[in-house]
Amino acid sequence: MAADEPGAGTAPRTGGVATRGAAPTTGDAPTNGDAGPRQAWAALPWLIRTAVLWSACLVVIVAGLYLLGRIAVLLAPLAIALAATVFLTALLDPVLLLLRRLRLPAALAALLTVLLLLGILVGLGALVWNLTASQFDQLSQELTQGLERSRDFVTSTLPVTDAQLDRLVEQARQGLSGSSPDPVAGARTAGEVVGSALLALVLLFFLLKDGRSMWHWVLSRVTGPNQPVMAEAGRAGWQTLGAYSRGTMLIAAIDAIGIGLALVVLRVPLALPLALITFLGGFVPIIGATVAGAVAVLVALAANGPTTALLTLAAVIAVQQIEGNLLEPLVMKRQVRLHPAVILVAVTAGTLIAGIAGAFVSVPITAVLWRVIDTVQRRRTAANGLITG
Repeated sequence: MAADEPGAGTAPRTGGVATRGAAPTTGDAPTNGDAGPRQAWAALPWLIRTAVLWSACLVVIVAGLYLLGRIAVLLAPLAIALAATVFLTALLDPVLLLLRRLRLPAALAALLTVLLLLGILVGLGALVWNLTASQFDQLSQELTQGLERSRDFVTSTLPVTDAQLDRLVEQARQGLSGSSPDPVAGARTAGEVVGSALLALVLLFFLLKDGRSMWHWVLSRVTGPNQPVMAEAGRAGWQTLGAYSRGTMLIAAIDAIGIGLALVVLRVPLALPLALITFLGGFVPIIGATVAGAVAVLVALAANGPTTALLTLAAVIAVQQIEGNLLEPLVMKRQVRLHPAVILVAVTAGTLIAGIAGAFVSVPITAVLWRVIDTVQRRRTAANGLITG
């Protein structure tokens, strides 16, 4: 029995050694199992792998942008107020800097800047009202006569009878009356607009007063080599937004003056409101100018007939060609210029996501993002070149 004990004890030890030796083999199984997908992925052509990776990145980016857009739509009054505040801050920043150079306190300089903006808006509104209030009755009569002439032109030129035209007009009238807005919803929308305007003014004052200190506070929370990159990217983005806002306002004003003078020369009624519509449409590149020009041509057609409408169309096209080929490259320069295809896609996407407000903010957001990404990429390229050298 004593001799058997060592043999009996040997078997467990041998079994123990075998168990310990088998454990790594069992643990290697997941690694061997992962080799299959890896080999299958490596076996795919490089074009397919590249397409899969880019598609996955594109899906993630689009999903993130869509989510941000839906949140902005749900918080539409707040989003509009924030967008207007940032845009106006970039627009009025040179005025603030000028007042600060005069050694005015930050709060007083910000307050004077906001009051200057309010004075300009109220003055323009009062001027437009005083110059156009007496023309509404005249325009109504001219529109009636113009519609009669347009009706005679359509029925005499196109294969459309008077009865068919009356039926189409009645269907359009019923559709408009059926889709008339609810008074309660209209009052709520008006309240949201007023609230957003007041919120934008208050935020504008605080951003003008404390915007730079806020940005320095954000930069102080970033440590390491990312701080200089973030500071340069933020500075480039802010300069781009300021250049875009001031350049867009200047170009829109030149368009409005040019088209307004043409309307005055052609004796088109309500020339000043049409010029104001052209000015506002200038903040939506390509699409805004087209819509504003179409409104001016339609009013000229209804009021003075097809000859004046054709002359108005020629004037609108001439002003827009001068603006697009001469003024925009000169004013905007390369730092904020985007390809027309990019602008069209951005405006369309902004319109689909957030309507008119999205159309206004889509292009500056795209320009700022592109400028920030380009700055970061150039900074990293330069850093990699220094490391390699």
